[in-house]
Amino acid sequence: MSPIKIFDTTLRDGEQSPGVNLNKPEKLEIAKQLERLGVDRMEAGFPASSQGDFEAVKAIAETITETSVTGLARTNKKDIDTAWEALKYAEEPRLHLFLATSPIHMTYKLKKTPEQVVENAVEMVGYAREKFPQVEFSAEDASRSDWPFLAHIIEQVINAGATVVNLPDTVGYTTPAEYGEMFRYLRETVPNIEQVELSCHCHNDLGLAVANSISAVENGATQVEGTINGIGERAGNASLEEVAVALRVRSDYYPYSTNLKLDETKQTSDLIAKLTGMYVQANKAVIGRNAFQHEAGIHQDGVLKNKQTYEIITPEMVGVKANALFLGKHSGRHAFKDRVSELGIELSEEKLSEAFKMFKELTDHKREVTDDDLYTILMEIQTETTTINKYELEMFQVQYGTANIPTATISLTTPNGDTVQTACTAHGSVEALYQTLDSLIEEELQLTDYQLNSVGRGKDALAESHVQLTVDGEMMNGRGTAQDVLEASVNAFLNAVNRYFIQQTTPNVKESVK
Repeated sequence: MSPIKIFDTTLRDGEQSPGVNLNKPEKLEIAKQLERLGVDRMEAGFPASSQGDFEAVKAIAETITETSVTGLARTNKKDIDTAWEALKYAEEPRLHLFLATSPIHMTYKLKKTPEQVVENAVEMVGYAREKFPQVEFSAEDASRSDWPFLAHIIEQVINAGATVVNLPDTVGYTTPAEYGEMFRYLRETVPNIEQVELSCHCHNDLGLAVANSISAVENGATQVEGTINGIGERAGNASLEEVAVALRVRSDYYPYSTNLKLDETKQTSDLIAKLTGMYVQANKAVIGRNAFQHEAGIHQDGVLKNKQTYEIITPEMVGVKANALFLGKHSGRHAFKDRVSELGIELSEEKLSEAFKMFKELTDHKREVTDDDLYTILMEIQTETTTINKYELEMFQVQYGTANIPTATISLTTPNGDTVQTACTAHGSVEALYQTLDSLIEEELQLTDYQLNSVGRGKDALAESHVQLTVDGEMMNGRGTAQDVLEASVNAFLNAVNRYFIQQTTPNVKESVK
């Protein structure tokens, strides 16, 4: 089986999804889980895009030891130098340089001639190799580039020291046959192509990202780039779990293998869904809620007789398991700590105590506490930032009835320490709460999205709310959990506002690039 490297860009291209805004603790938590999943390379961010991204990439580079950490850079010395400062302490620092090569990009975006593009690429790859032992060069919009020109620039950047060449389908335009043929053409045409690894990076605008990636592998690519859950700009990126499971399940046809620990797939998917607020659709391949559900009677009958009649992927392969009761209200701190460790979460003693307190409060109201419940609590604790002044909820109260006008009363502590309180009416309970919060908070707010989900099943399930909120013109996403749906909704709203203050402390302005 030929090994295929997995290059995860969830923390960079995935974070460029509209409305997604991860802070440093959240990025670090995702990076740790990606390491547990077994990705070969992770793109931690774009260090030159903001101070916040620089700090996050630096923290990941200093923490992750089993996975190569990569940073993105444009072809200029400032970006390269900034990336080196963020990545120089990594076990294997890598740089990902990108420059557009398609006629439309060179003419209208770069405003450079093809000769100038080649000159810039060669100079900056050479400069980057003076610092980085591994340099990947991406020919942005390769799938719409002229193939002879693509062959020429690739030959030149290899001579300049590139160790990986990436051929992205930046706008999700190509088809499997066409994309595979491009890889085959370049392998046959570029004389020094054997000196580098070939990589593919596919977007999903036409729903072909996974198929295109596998076609690239069939035609010589030895690295696949993508994201968990397929998140990313516009319609997203190739879904890495789909690529890896396809290669595993059809190993009779595809003579390729990856290093991914597939039984970590569900936990990785759940973590990223929770922290980004981008829920996985129920019928998504491999990891969707319905992926192992059988509704039709004939399917149910077949599965009961032999699972292979309708299941080509076992739930256990991707880490899906029954959510049995594991801890209850009489469980002690030691048992709780052991279970936290089993889930792969590292907490300080202070945060462990806080999580245990939240767990105990939950058991007073919920009979069965599952892994999903505990994981939700732990993510709230682990990624919370408490080092800034922010809005804090003192109390809220809602009056609601079919014959009454919904009225919400809220008391808040403001970032400067004052206590403010007011009440507002609206057409519904959540609207009344949000109208009241809006009137108490000084920043200019506009709610753009609101979601409410349950963690697990049953009438006592935890409620999990996600919101997208424009705060003084900046798009923020927030999340909140509670047993009460209204409390979860309030928590999510305040979380989004408070993330705005975090961003003002360490700006994390995202820049769309590739």
